[in-house]
Amino acid sequence: MFRLLIWERPMLEVRDIHVAYGRVKALFGVSLVARPSEILCLLGRNGAGKTTIMKSIMGILPVTSGAVTLDGEELSALPAHEVPRRGIGYVPQGRRLFPDLTVDENIEIGLLARNQGAETRDWVLEIFPRLRERLGQHAGTLSGGEQQMLATARALCLRPKVLLLDEPTEGLQPSMIEQIREVVIKMRAEGVAIVLVEQRVDAVLSIADQVAFVENGRNLETTDAASLRRDPEKLTRYLGV
Repeated sequence: MFRLLIWERPMLEVRDIHVAYGRVKALFGVSLVARPSEILCLLGRNGAGKTTIMKSIMGILPVTSGAVTLDGEELSALPAHEVPRRGIGYVPQGRRLFPDLTVDENIEIGLLARNQGAETRDWVLEIFPRLRERLGQHAGTLSGGEQQMLATARALCLRPKVLLLDEPTEGLQPSMIEQIREVVIKMRAEGVAIVLVEQRVDAVLSIADQVAFVENGRNLETTDAASLRRDPEKLTRYLGV
């Protein structure tokens, strides 16, 4: 009962945000809700605005109007470096590791963001035991799958309330894809709100709770994934698949 009382309100809200790259508008009134213990997947064609939404949540791109809030606090009013400190972990497309630093040093950087210590470090390495074997190895020398593990581990070092993942399975072999999938499901079970950008529709439908369709900088519709599994007509309408 106590947990239900805490989670009555949405955790992350994107309310009618507009975003531009210079003079070129990229988002036009996007609104989304990511709730605890749910996976919200953003689906859309390339260039639809999915990554732009992620960057706007993180404060990397400024919101010109509208707001992004976490538990009622307006994140879009904060400088970008403060957003992770509020408990939002971000795994960007391309991973963005520090390639010349070791695995251990990349993890330490993640821990610093919210002053996490040895307990969180051990928790992360239990989730990704392969990284424990490579703590002294430079991140740039890891395989693609191992780099994705490290990028995800670094985000989890924040003990996030919300986890944003942008194309986490891109270019990975099936065994690595399954490991990342298992971690996402584990985080959902631990109460994390997850926003996932993924091109593989089959992967989305197998784990998603909600699906938001994005096109030309607008979110067209948000629907529950169960209904899409029963009737995939909307996938054809919005994605052509």
